[in-house]
Amino acid sequence: MKIAVIGSTHAGTAAVTNMAKMYPEADITVYERNDNVSFLSCGLALYVGGVVEDPQGLFYSSPEKLQELGINMKMQHDVENIDTVAQTIEATNLVTGEKVHDAYDKLVITTGSWPVTPPIEGIELDQVLLAKNYHQANTIIERSKDAEKVTVVGGGYIGVELVEAFEKAGKDVTLIDGADRILNKYLDPEFTDMVEADFRERGITLAMNETVERFEGENGQLKHVVTNEGRYEADLVIMCVGFRPNTDLLKGKVDMLDNGAIKVDEYMQTSDPAIYAAGDCCAVKYNPTGKHAYIPLATNAVRMGTLVARNLVEPTMKNVGTQGTSGLHIYDLNMASTGLTGTSAAMMGVEVESVTIEDTHRPDFMPTAERVQLKVSYDPETRRILGAQVISKADVTQSINTMSVCIQTGMTVDELGFVDFFFQPHFNQPWNFINKAGLQAAQ
Repeated sequence: MKIAVIGSTHAGTAAVTNMAKMYPEADITVYERNDNVSFLSCGLALYVGGVVEDPQGLFYSSPEKLQELGINMKMQHDVENIDTVAQTIEATNLVTGEKVHDAYDKLVITTGSWPVTPPIEGIELDQVLLAKNYHQANTIIERSKDAEKVTVVGGGYIGVELVEAFEKAGKDVTLIDGADRILNKYLDPEFTDMVEADFRERGITLAMNETVERFEGENGQLKHVVTNEGRYEADLVIMCVGFRPNTDLLKGKVDMLDNGAIKVDEYMQTSDPAIYAAGDCCAVKYNPTGKHAYIPLATNAVRMGTLVARNLVEPTMKNVGTQGTSGLHIYDLNMASTGLTGTSAAMMGVEVESVTIEDTHRPDFMPTAERVQLKVSYDPETRRILGAQVISKADVTQSINTMSVCIQTGMTVDELGFVDFFFQPHFNQPWNFINKAGLQAAQ
């Protein structure tokens, strides 16, 4: 069996690592346009901020480790065409210019995603940077050394993490987003309000509900970021406005969502039976709605890549779907979410009710006890849990993994009140705050 894999992302690396063990007789070739594999972009801000000093720990694997498994690694090779009828691919060696032609029995697409780059005047200036891969992270570190005024465009996870990193480095930081608040895809206003208040207290400028219209420069040097509402001095800009799937190679050849994310079945197979796909280039089954959604997360990617390997010869293990579970640590605050928020439910036209609990994470008789806020959303008819969010100075984020399991298994909010949890004063209360949410909803 000849297997071609395009992209050694998290999904691609997970797929080939498992395939090499499961199919030792297979001929596996990986085509990767970069000179490294599977950089953890979720650690980019930690690297930029100096929290992670050795970036090698941010790589899921290396070309050498994969070659030791018997995998043929074609690094710095750009695949330019896929003939799905003849089952062949064409690539170019980016170092030598040599053209490479190959055939496959099975093709695995793990091409990942790429930062969205809006057509903004001046975006080509050298001081306007993207934040995704290892080389971009190094460029950010180098360019930020002499920068005094840094603007981050986009208030998602990577954007707010970079804001923290730059503020801690003593920079004058501005955060611009077209939405009315930061982290709006992950948390409801009562949660993001806490983070925004913290940002403002630290002197960070928040420009919400503003759209960047142009970047102004003089003699090739960035000077200002101009929005529909204001003009901000800047000598460095980091664009963090989201990601799009890298799927141009298969446009019109397999089924996709409108944004280009590849649709796969529960066995990771595309509409072409010889082609499998995983990771940020794919849509996933979003369990709270039961529909396809685009949720680019490293956790989804490694699970999907592993499933590709398990199902490549015959369908044996189904993808159970995802809740889009994620977490974030910003300054002193720990937050996490899973499933639908009130905001996302309204955008999707899903009716939800919710219950919010404010408690301390452990008994007041302990030397310290931090406030916890938990919000649980559920279907008002079936009472099935559809989402949860938590925030605290204490690290109670693992509670959201519990809530993710509740959503995945179809638990009702009423059942939540009497789920069995341990009690130990160092960690929690006799009535866990998760239980209390269920009890309050049942009243």
